[in-house]
Amino acid sequence: MSANWLIVERRDGKIRRPSLELAAEAAKRGDCAIIEVTGLEGSSVVPAVVALAKRAEAEKPKLIHMAATPWGRELGARLAARLGASFATDCIALRPAEGGVEVDRTLYAGKVRATVRLPLPAVVALRPGAYPLAGDAPAPEVETVAVDRGDEKLALQRFEPTAAAGGRVPLGEARTIVSGGRGLRGPENWKMVEELADALGAALGASRAVTDAGWRPNEEQVGQTGKTVTPDLYIALGISGAIQHLAGMTSSKVIVAVNKDPEADIFKVADYGVVADLFEFLPAFTEEVKKAKQAG
Repeated sequence: MSANWLIVERRDGKIRRPSLELAAEAAKRGDCAIIEVTGLEGSSVVPAVVALAKRAEAEKPKLIHMAATPWGRELGARLAARLGASFATDCIALRPAEGGVEVDRTLYAGKVRATVRLPLPAVVALRPGAYPLAGDAPAPEVETVAVDRGDEKLALQRFEPTAAAGGRVPLGEARTIVSGGRGLRGPENWKMVEELADALGAALGASRAVTDAGWRPNEEQVGQTGKTVTPDLYIALGISGAIQHLAGMTSSKVIVAVNKDPEADIFKVADYGVVADLFEFLPAFTEEVKKAKQAG
């Protein structure tokens, strides 16, 4: 087996986009085995850690990396601790270095980019979107590691996965995101955001002020204390542009901001800005999007 491993994650029978991004990058280097853990049940990563650690102790890979999804971050931390390996998470770049590997991470709400050198063996979790994925990448060749339920006595309770509202793409994998802030005035107005998201086939996002107020669930929060996203298109509706929010979305390819305050900080990072009242602009814009899709 290769000296490097990539652990892939699957959902609904398909390898998740963050894993495909890393697989495409690994294919360019040609130095990596792509591994999936099979036989998992429930949400616990512990059985996967046990199975991977047993194989790693026998084959001694120098580098093990995975996408920094919630599952991947926990898997990486536990696996590194079990193997006595160095560990870094939420990285945006990975490259070989003398005696180890180097990773890049952002600090202080994205104001600082730090380079960290890790000795081998190392476990690294990389942010979704760290490497671009052009079009529909072919499924990589995957080696499987099966969970052995006899390895450890685990008391697991199975939970059914929660589907994204309206069958939308998960926030971390979406190529288009429509995100709302306090400018929506209250949860009763969120239907306008949902209608635009549905018209665009987009995921829903929210600012911290919105999730703290209980208008939207925490899993929709974008920002330093929420999710970091890198979509092709990010539409910010009624979001002022606090540094904590900007830290989670400034890597988006195209940013469109709509805010009634022409001095809002969100306009400093936006590619396109609209100074308008959301309650007048949003219904009209959504209607034009629907018309364009029907015509196209």
